[in-house]
Amino acid sequence: MSQHVIPSSATEVLDIDILSADGNISARCWSVADADSALAPIILLHDSLGSVALWREFPAHLAEATQRRVIAYDRLGFGLSDRYPGALPLDFIEREVTTSFAAVVKHLQIERFIVLGHSVGGCMAVNIAAACAERCEGLITIATMTFVEQQVLDGIRDAQQLFAQPGQLEKLERYHGGKARWVLDSWINTWTSEDFADWSLDQVLPQVRCPTLSIHGEKDEYGSLLHPERIVSRVAAAATLVELHDCGHVPHREKEGPVLRAIGHWLEQNQTSSVTG
Repeated sequence: MSQHVIPSSATEVLDIDILSADGNISARCWSVADADSALAPIILLHDSLGSVALWREFPAHLAEATQRRVIAYDRLGFGLSDRYPGALPLDFIEREVTTSFAAVVKHLQIERFIVLGHSVGGCMAVNIAAACAERCEGLITIATMTFVEQQVLDGIRDAQQLFAQPGQLEKLERYHGGKARWVLDSWINTWTSEDFADWSLDQVLPQVRCPTLSIHGEKDEYGSLLHPERIVSRVAAAATLVELHDCGHVPHREKEGPVLRAIGHWLEQNQTSSVTG
């Protein structure tokens, strides 16, 4: 394990390398100097093409807005983490709770947490909230799919055509290096596979027992409002849906201010705080 601190005017940023059973995981923590250490940290899970770097300034702003520690990590196969050991399995969403996520919370000795996921990271966050019901104080989903909607497939196929154009794959290589082709192919091939067609969150949503916030853009190119509606109607806890107008698939980038305000208001309403290890 190695780590170093990146100075910031508003936050302390700590990069950490975590050795898991399958390889090295790269993580980053944002901490505000005057934050209450008793508050549960927020753990971020990135999307299908994402990484810690692609969250950009959102984690720092989230830490400042909520006065909580914020943690993000590159799943194996993504960003600065090691390559994934083999092909991505069809149950990769469900597996996350016992693989990279488990390694991160164990290494950082986190007992209680709030989990926030974007897109497929939100699908993973739902599974984590259900599996870790006694430890998860809150669930936040952003632009998250709950089943393989036709709009999801259409959006992926449009993206596939875009990435086939010269220079497009190189954009992914900036964040994933030599793993970029694996990242792209894993996303496209998994979601468009006939064997994945029946995937959904229907069975796991009722197992979520913590307060839930689902944020979705009305113009999301990968999923309709059916998804956040399913989330808030099927979890076994108080749930809030925030629809953002004139917003697509990346609300925390397109509408960062409204997203931060929605999260802050939701946290105040649910008073999700606890001593963490």
